[in-house]
Amino acid sequence: MSEEQRTSWIIGATFAALLALSAALLAAFSHSIHVADAFTRKEEQVMVSRYLEGRMRGLIVAQTGLLIWDETMRRAVLGRDLAWMDRELGSFPWTNQRAQESMLVHADGKLVRAWRFGRFAPDYNYGALRWQVEAVLAAARRNHRLTGKLGQFRQLDDTLWPMASSGAPLSRWAGTIIWRGGCPFLITAAAIVPDQTYALLTREPDYFITVRMIDRTILRGVGADLLLPDFRFAAALPRSGTVNSIPAHSADGTPVGFFLWTPQLPGPSIWRGTAPLLVAYILLFLLALGGGTLIVRRMWRTTRELVESEAQAQYNALHDALSGLANRLHFVERLKAELAVLVEEGGEDDVFVAYIDLDAFKTVNDTMGHHVGDELVKQVARRLSGRLPESDLIARLGGDEFVVLRRASGGQGAANALGRQIIGLMAEPFIIAGHSLGVTCSCGISWGPAQTDDPGELLRRADIALYRAKQGGRAHFRSYTTGMDASEQMQRELELDLRRALAANELDACFQPIVDLATRRISGFEALLRWPHPRRGAISPGVFVPIAEQSGLMVPLGTWMMRRVFTQCRDWPACDISINLSPLQIMAQGFVETIAGLVDETGIDPHRVILEVTEGVMLDRSEHVAHLLRTLQSMGFRIALDDFGIGYSSLSYLRAFQFDRIKIDRSFVQNIETDRDAQSILSAIASLGHILRMKVVAEGVETESQRRLVHMAGCEMVQGHLFWPALPAPTRRARCSIRTAT
Repeated sequence: MSEEQRTSWIIGATFAALLALSAALLAAFSHSIHVADAFTRKEEQVMVSRYLEGRMRGLIVAQTGLLIWDETMRRAVLGRDLAWMDRELGSFPWTNQRAQESMLVHADGKLVRAWRFGRFAPDYNYGALRWQVEAVLAAARRNHRLTGKLGQFRQLDDTLWPMASSGAPLSRWAGTIIWRGGCPFLITAAAIVPDQTYALLTREPDYFITVRMIDRTILRGVGADLLLPDFRFAAALPRSGTVNSIPAHSADGTPVGFFLWTPQLPGPSIWRGTAPLLVAYILLFLLALGGGTLIVRRMWRTTRELVESEAQAQYNALHDALSGLANRLHFVERLKAELAVLVEEGGEDDVFVAYIDLDAFKTVNDTMGHHVGDELVKQVARRLSGRLPESDLIARLGGDEFVVLRRASGGQGAANALGRQIIGLMAEPFIIAGHSLGVTCSCGISWGPAQTDDPGELLRRADIALYRAKQGGRAHFRSYTTGMDASEQMQRELELDLRRALAANELDACFQPIVDLATRRISGFEALLRWPHPRRGAISPGVFVPIAEQSGLMVPLGTWMMRRVFTQCRDWPACDISINLSPLQIMAQGFVETIAGLVDETGIDPHRVILEVTEGVMLDRSEHVAHLLRTLQSMGFRIALDDFGIGYSSLSYLRAFQFDRIKIDRSFVQNIETDRDAQSILSAIASLGHILRMKVVAEGVETESQRRLVHMAGCEMVQGHLFWPALPAPTRRARCSIRTAT
């Protein structure tokens, strides 16, 4: 074989091998993309299925106040009070949940009464729907979906019934989608059970049925929540294979239709991004056979790519991945450099450090999801970058914390201008997923080298100023002053003193009367924690409670307070005792065991104690909080919702948790004499409390005029300095049965 033939054979074999290798790589790459697309489709299907299941469960949870209620058991299941049924079972689901149709049916599926658009429907065509209802009832009897955690079964006259570990009956429910009149409908069925008088449940109870049309408005809402803009429902799958779908079946397994949407597949993006590299790879090996020149060019191109990759890696090391802003390392290096230049050059310029923290960012994450929180961080970064001067360095330190570096002259005046500019940038709401979020920020400012030429100290001082700004409320900025360090030292000293006071039992409990406006007598007392400091005098709870929360003392402080109040009030004449619970106490591990131990230790009657919780606790809608509150109620404690109206008030948790009373925050009472809006809001809250069978207490009543106005608004009880301030226990005990002054 000649040298030329040998060379041709080598070139041909190399070409064939490279061609086969390239084909294998392309096939493997195509298969990988196909697997990624299939995985994405499956993940989307699971996400949609879980979301629809959650929406259906949410509808049932919103009805638990009506379904798990002695009154419904007596008036609807046992008594057949038609007027009451038309109002509660007919009107309520339509006005509050937009259920076009509702029914009360026997356990065997026989119709008791039906309503359409909130009104009694004597001509209701139940025969066409009965087989669907019976199929849903059969699904409910499988006990797959219950309103609580199954603990046991109880034998009724005609069936076994699911019960909680506490002995309370659980409502079992089911839901399905049906096709009716050319439109999809959601039909749900839930059993009616008592909430307190368990003996009312002797046989399988009646079921409450609701029927809702799944219209375009509902589908658009689902699509907005899941970020699937074209989410829709169809009776059959389209011929196009580009859509993703999940089938919908009725309770008996009959196909109803399909939920459809356009999947967000990674495959096309991967192809567009990697196809040029694959082509370059193939051409590289093919053209390498043509000569050394092309090999050299390719080597040069590879070297350039490595340089760009190194530059990208260096960029990534100095920038935040989510926002694209500089990170802490980049900011500190720039701050060091700027300070060094100013120290060396002298002059009148300073480097200003503005430490920024978003107000209520945790609430956005908890209530709307972390994806909304991430989008908010991105929009804040874009707004700061787009509206602050290009010479400013903007960095994200993590979470919702940002920092701005600006070189300028003017000292305090320049700091104030920077603070006003940053606060003003946050005045305009952010639009995220169709929601308008009015998110403000707090800002702390320091500058150097006028204050200090240490970069770490500048950041620390800006952080201290930020903390002081947040103490002043939302949308505030503060500049660092030397007195702030003294304040920090004071807080550290108070923390040590508080630890010693707790260990030495130097705290005290005082009691403020709660007056029944109808009888003009004291109906109970609210226990208030006081700290008579031996050197500093009386220290306000507004000062030492935040210190306790930040230092981890809130749980032992709350336990001490409950033990003191239970001990002091154990032998008082018959009257209610209210005591505040911190969210940190409630969420602490073993809280129920702790309070049960205190009851055994002190001998207090839990039925006399009202535990007050704030609306912040209710933002955590987990089963843990619901179970904990129900456990406390089963122990005999009553639950009050404190400071109602100033937080994220929700009618859904008012019904779901069934509080014994709500306390209206003093901010509504203080302005009631001059503010018509405050009077209207107070009346509305009082009316809401009465509708939900809760007593309403107004706090902070200080004048006779305020007493008359809150009484006219519908408040049943009041407390405030008009009657007495909070006084020590012996004085309070003597006043339990005394008529109040008017």
